[in-house]
Amino acid sequence: MKLSRVLPLLAATALVGGILLTNHRGMADEVEKTKAGTSKEFTFVQMCDTQLGMGGYEHDVKTFELAVAQINDMAPDFVLICGDLVGKANDKSFADFNRIKAGFKIPCHCAAGNHDVGNKPTTESLKSYRAKVGKDYYTLEHKGYTFVVANTQLWKAPLEGESEKHDVWFKAALRTAKEKNSPVVVVTHYPLFVKAPDEKENYYNIEPEKRKELLELFKANGVVAMLAGHTHKLVINDYQGIQMVNGETTSKNFDKRPLGFRKWTAKKRGSLSHEYVKLAGEISGKE
Repeated sequence: MKLSRVLPLLAATALVGGILLTNHRGMADEVEKTKAGTSKEFTFVQMCDTQLGMGGYEHDVKTFELAVAQINDMAPDFVLICGDLVGKANDKSFADFNRIKAGFKIPCHCAAGNHDVGNKPTTESLKSYRAKVGKDYYTLEHKGYTFVVANTQLWKAPLEGESEKHDVWFKAALRTAKEKNSPVVVVTHYPLFVKAPDEKENYYNIEPEKRKELLELFKANGVVAMLAGHTHKLVINDYQGIQMVNGETTSKNFDKRPLGFRKWTAKKRGSLSHEYVKLAGEISGKE
């Protein structure tokens, strides 16, 4: 074959090969993007007020056990319990709580409630909780999100020497998440407010001055949601794009909603959605 005919043929072959290679790389890049996007999505469960003894001690032990089995079958990435783990903080109640919690096949993280550390926490009550349950405030990082688990009793009823340390930690945790461009979910027991951001202080919220400070910190540091318990009724608020949700309990609901919990789906860039899941095999409670 003459050289004049070979050169165009080689050029055409190289061009086709280059196009195929480019297309292959492009498809590979898209596959990787899809994998990365999928890997960012996950689910977790918000439980509220297992509070052994609130709906009758044996009833609450049973409903907590039912919830553990049901959530294991759902296989979310992890569970968050928004405080009031027990009704009365003593060796038996914490031992029963820990025994049932150990049945989770996935990680379970707890926030401290007023029934766990006292309406007015003391050095002794905090020491007891930390020994029996674990840390009362800490952060978790998962698939690009930061979960900041705070002790709202240290906001509701400040304890000298403890509340100051807690606030320094909380601000640093939010700042670190912001530096990482990580959406933040704050996990607590008390909500900041129930009906309106400017409502007066009552048993179910945080006092207005502290509440204002915290809401400003939320806005400034990429908080996308606050999960809480304490109200024993479903409360859903939106504060300037921040979802604030108090979910159903597994002990007793004051609004007569069936016992249950919230399943959350987290996506990229702070997109969160949630849905109610009724407790399967619910048993009647005891007043």
